[in-house]
Amino acid sequence: MEGMAYGAGKAGGAFNPITFFQQPHTILRILSWFFSIVIFGSIANEGYVNRPDEAQEFCIFNRNQNACNYGLFMGTLAFLCCLVFLALDVYFPQISSVKDRKKAVLADVGVSAFWSFMWFVGFCFLTNQWQVAKLEDNPLREGGDAARAAITFAFFSIFTWGGLTLFSMERLKSVSFQEEYQKLFTPQPPIPLI
Repeated sequence: MEGMAYGAGKAGGAFNPITFFQQPHTILRILSWFFSIVIFGSIANEGYVNRPDEAQEFCIFNRNQNACNYGLFMGTLAFLCCLVFLALDVYFPQISSVKDRKKAVLADVGVSAFWSFMWFVGFCFLTNQWQVAKLEDNPLREGGDAARAAITFAFFSIFTWGGLTLFSMERLKSVSFQEEYQKLFTPQPPIPLI
């Protein structure tokens, strides 16, 4: 444990990709990234349908454009957010300042908790709109699998982002203790006698 600061060794250590990709934090981040791709892709690809007698396409979720827009926007932002924090996780051991490491961990806690909440809201919203959708708006039942996939992966995203929040909070707690321990028990130079 000695030489650790906010979940990483001393700055300047070599990057080991095998160790990096075996960390539960990294695995959850990659799963969250994948889930956001599925949500975005499902809605963008098959989330808009039309009746046989109409030319204009509407959102498959009860013809509510806000539901599709929410899924597309949140999926895209979550995708980008995962990429940014994956890059930060790779760069994290190179950060030499303990204060900067603390800011990175706090940002990870805040962003992960935010996304867990936003996917909970998205899951509830998409599920409600899918539940009240009328059969006559989509008589050929096109895109149903894509809508269910978006709802399912929004549900899974609640737990992956929640897990990221918990892992980040644990990392913050353990390294805060280590930092305080080092401050309290750092050997002091002897006091010169006069």
